Amino acid sequence: MTPRNAPRPEFKAGQVAVLEMGSYGDSYFAFASAPEENEFEFLIKRRDSPNVTGALFDPHIAKHVVLKNIVGQGFLVEDHKGRDLVFVAMGTGLAPLRSTLRHVFHSRKEFGRLIVLYGARAVEDFCYEDEMATEWLEQRVELRQVLSRPNGDWSGPTGYVQSLLDNIVPNLKNPVALVCGSQEMIEQTRERLMSLGFAPEKILTNY
Repeated sequence: MTPRNAPRPEFKAGQVAVLEMGSYGDSYFAFASAPEENEFEFLIKRRDSPNVTGALFDPHIAKHVVLKNIVGQGFLVEDHKGRDLVFVAMGTGLAPLRSTLRHVFHSRKEFGRLIVLYGARAVEDFCYEDEMATEWLEQRVELRQVLSRPNGDWSGPTGYVQSLLDNIVPNLKNPVALVCGSQEMIEQTRERLMSLGFAPEKILTNY
């Protein structure tokens, strides 16, 4: 949150907020909401840790969160209007891609196909499923999900999210890829995309 009466901070889709919470220090969380939306939304994985993340989920700690800074370049999708966009996310890396996707919804006709490749460990790790089944569907988002450690009733693909690219990319026309996840996942995805003919400048990261 920001101080009362302060102007609302502006950010670009895909950027990252530096949040401070008293003595717990700073933490970096990507915006999950679009710049056009009135409220800031973040996707935070629950952890028992002695920092902002742990304090946020502790019901015994008073919450006073300050937005100190906004960092990263974000995803400059305005430079790629008319192209197909491929969003490749792993885990909470979906947050900055969701921010960008919801930003694109405001000018949906200016972009081609929107394809989201989303990987998680288990079914319960998937986020925003209700939104995917409603708003994303209405906006003609093509969603592909994959699990690396499936458990229970899962009939979909297994493995890592970058493995989904082989069957998607060849059918696209002049696409741009937006990638977010661990550094290892980003590097592996970049290598896979380049082997499929992507030029380096068509592979975007938010940092």
